Amino acid sequence: MFSHAFINFAAISKKKLPSSNNSSLEASSTNAPAGVVLILIVICPFALGYFLSYLFRSTNAIIAPQLISEIGLDASDLGLLTAMYFLTFSLFQLPLGILLDRYGPRLVQTFLLFFAALGAFLFAQADTIEGLAASRGLIGLGVAGCLMASIKASTLWFDQKYWPVINGTFLAAGGLGAVAATAPLEIALTYTDWRTIFLVLAIITIFIALLIFLVVPEKKQSNSFPTLKKQILELGIIYRNNEFWRCAPLISASLGTNMAIQGLWAGPWLRDIAEFDRDVVANYLLLLAIALSVGSLATGIVASWLERFGFSLTKFFGLSTILFISCQIIITLEIVPSSIWPWIVFGLFANAAMLVVAHLTRFFKRDLSGRVITGVNVFVFGSVFLIQYLIGKIISLFPMKENGEYPSEAYFAAFGAVILIQSITFIWFILPKRRA
Repeated sequence: MFSHAFINFAAISKKKLPSSNNSSLEASSTNAPAGVVLILIVICPFALGYFLSYLFRSTNAIIAPQLISEIGLDASDLGLLTAMYFLTFSLFQLPLGILLDRYGPRLVQTFLLFFAALGAFLFAQADTIEGLAASRGLIGLGVAGCLMASIKASTLWFDQKYWPVINGTFLAAGGLGAVAATAPLEIALTYTDWRTIFLVLAIITIFIALLIFLVVPEKKQSNSFPTLKKQILELGIIYRNNEFWRCAPLISASLGTNMAIQGLWAGPWLRDIAEFDRDVVANYLLLLAIALSVGSLATGIVASWLERFGFSLTKFFGLSTILFISCQIIITLEIVPSSIWPWIVFGLFANAAMLVVAHLTRFFKRDLSGRVITGVNVFVFGSVFLIQYLIGKIISLFPMKENGEYPSEAYFAAFGAVILIQSITFIWFILPKRRA
């Protein structure tokens, strides 16, 4: 199925690459179909960027014990530290959308990744919660455009009917980043410490930034360059759209829950409730991340296929949300606490909400696509910050056991609150007429 999707990609681009590209690029395009060339020089570099973004996002689930013992963090501190990534990420989304529509994904993504590299370097040097939080926030700023720049690039270079599959491919790359932040990261920690790992990540970040700048071609988006004032005023077109407000709350709650739990709280739950040791926790997180990667690609392919038969992206998202919430209920009630299967289902449907981003971008002209996707992302990562911090705050209200673990009631209250938030936004999503 994966190869079939990429074969489809190879046939979708009928436009020639811009004449401003260098001669080697022109030579490549004469030896292979344009679609294959675009996969290599557009999808692959941006996919590497999103791989890196998810790796940074998920590291705290594995290095949390080291941060707790070395820096002296509690659950509330850990939640705040991890959430700082999402706070700066969220706050930069509206400026990011304007920059993507104005300067294009290549230049914007290259510039931002240097901030992520600086943040990773400073994180490796930090000795206080304040230093770690500031560095984490800088990383969040630096990777704020990884997925949005990727999606913007797909709207520029590919036909809209392939957007769900392409976006699913980017999400699958992110899932692989989450995979790298589980058992592979745990293995790396047996040879070195978390500070050295972040120094290596800083170097890798610089490499990917240069790769995007040197390999990805530019594409002229319009004959005229809109003023900054006009770009800002055009945000009103997006935020006055009824369909935007129908979808945005549930997208935010769903993705916020995914990133908060998969990126941090799944690890402590598996340790405290399932009572697994570090190696088993790392292996479970690895399987969860693999499910996240596979599910991201599979849901994009299946949703795109179902559209041919009149089954819309929003209907597919609604069904996916029911399954996503159901597996969280099983986890929260501890029905089968040692089973991997509820976590597998969690991973398979965790990113289904991104399909609706492709749905929303079709409501607007392509010159607005950067602001549409980042307009949604403002709420998504604001939601991640709040949910991440809320879970930690609720858990910390319960007394810690003598062995340093939190009781079952703490996770029941925290995860239950998150399920309630998703349920409310789901009702909002499926009853648009009542809302109107």
